[in-house]
Amino acid sequence: MSRAPQPFDHAVRSDERLVLDAEAVRAWSARTAEALGRERAAIDAINVFPVADGDTGTNLYLTADAAHRAVEAVFAAPGATGDRAPDTADAVRAMAHGALLEARGNSGTILSQLLRGMAGVLAEGADGDHLARALATAASSARAAVAHPEEGTILTVAAAAATGCRDGGTLPDVARRAYEGARTALEATPGQLAVLGAAGVVDAGGQGLVAVLGALLETVTGTAPEALPPSPAPAAAGTTESCGPGGEGPGYEVLYLLEAEDAAVELLKARLDALGDSLVVVGGDGLWNVHVHVDDAGAAVEAGIEAGRPHRIRVTHFAAAPAPEPHRADEAPAHARGERAHRAVVAVLPGEGLAGLCAEAGATTVQARPGEPPAGDDLLAAVRRAHAREVVLLPNDTDLRAAAATAAERARAEGIRVALIPTRAAVQGIAALAVHEPDRSFDEDVVAMTAAAGATRYAELAVAERQSFTSAGVCQAGDVLGLIEGDVAVIGQDLTDTARTVLDRMLQAGGELVTLVVADSAPPGLAATLETHVRRGYLAVDTVTYHAGEGAPPLLIGVE
Repeated sequence: MSRAPQPFDHAVRSDERLVLDAEAVRAWSARTAEALGRERAAIDAINVFPVADGDTGTNLYLTADAAHRAVEAVFAAPGATGDRAPDTADAVRAMAHGALLEARGNSGTILSQLLRGMAGVLAEGADGDHLARALATAASSARAAVAHPEEGTILTVAAAAATGCRDGGTLPDVARRAYEGARTALEATPGQLAVLGAAGVVDAGGQGLVAVLGALLETVTGTAPEALPPSPAPAAAGTTESCGPGGEGPGYEVLYLLEAEDAAVELLKARLDALGDSLVVVGGDGLWNVHVHVDDAGAAVEAGIEAGRPHRIRVTHFAAAPAPEPHRADEAPAHARGERAHRAVVAVLPGEGLAGLCAEAGATTVQARPGEPPAGDDLLAAVRRAHAREVVLLPNDTDLRAAAATAAERARAEGIRVALIPTRAAVQGIAALAVHEPDRSFDEDVVAMTAAAGATRYAELAVAERQSFTSAGVCQAGDVLGLIEGDVAVIGQDLTDTARTVLDRMLQAGGELVTLVVADSAPPGLAATLETHVRRGYLAVDTVTYHAGEGAPPLLIGVE
């Protein structure tokens, strides 16, 4: 198929680069996006591993396009000229970060880690020897990011590229050796992975990486490498892996960005590995991109919430989930016929008004009275009372998590499918309920609700009952406490003034929607005062107010 690697002891031509400077990185990122855009359909057509879903080329292209846009943003930044012009470190780090933020699919996620591994070395130097070291670091870090590496994949091609240029040399020589090593390894992939051999194709992710290295080679030498021969169409579909209901593999691909500490990510990997396969977790320095194939998409997202703060959650169905059972327009509702409803939401809520509001939205509610949190038996009774085949449970309180988990397990033993979304405050539950759509698949609904809850920061204002030590200092009985995410952040004497301070602190981190839940015990006009404060100080932020009635804290705040 391709030519055997040739020795590279030639003299460097005048049009070849000896250093991968910032402009070269910019050109490489552009050529990579262009090459993958040109080849995406051909790569999609040979995608049979790990899932034959025909999107590897598209995922690689979208990842590379995001990387290129990030590099362009560095060059377009105000003042990015003269002494402040981007250098290699700025450009390669932007390329890697852009890929991390927008990585798509299994191969796109791995590509982002390859770029991250290269960036760390190229930021220190950009000659041929550094490029050789960068490729070696990229290959090892990408392999480490995959829970169960397989030979005959993009990882094998990356390792071959690094091996091909391990002795270093000039930048053009290293780029040529890396490219030829990758291309030769790609041709061998059908003999390494049975599903590729059965389909008669090379690895799709590996072919994408060869395109990336080809773009690098063209950038460094000024000459495009010889095009790969056209790939044959995969053999009969029966040779490829099937997924989803009735298939051999998991039914969903789940991806999300995650803000989390290293220790939490290690625990997350273990949990996700037990839930599914094709697990890839890339990134570092507090920001990670998580990719996994699972049957329970909600559990995969829930694991991310327990580890940190997930963002940009994406769920892809490998096979269509069964639609809810339809009923005729003239039929009575399932409850009225004594049948189980298709799906229900059970929510724990403080205050009669808030419970009534959520009940109007279709939720089965459990009221949490001051000093009387509901027990596991109360939550189980509510799940049974919902009388549905599928139930989403919103505890809306960190302290209720254990009781809710116990109730969920007992309900599952009775044949009810239960998803526990670990909401920690009523405003998170309101956000989740707002996006609830019972007509879509259960996993899609759970993921959307979990994402809405996870994107909502929360605060509560309360009045101290006694003198005590807090994370914000010593408070006295009667002081107003502003708790943000469960910790005392502000101590004040006036509830309205303290609420303004809490709002300002929360909105410093950004926000699009403020939710105010006001109890009967709050000062008159509090909601109107805070709405005006937000409208005047934060022009792009909307505000919505709910009345909790009696039995709730004076004020709950949510920021989405």
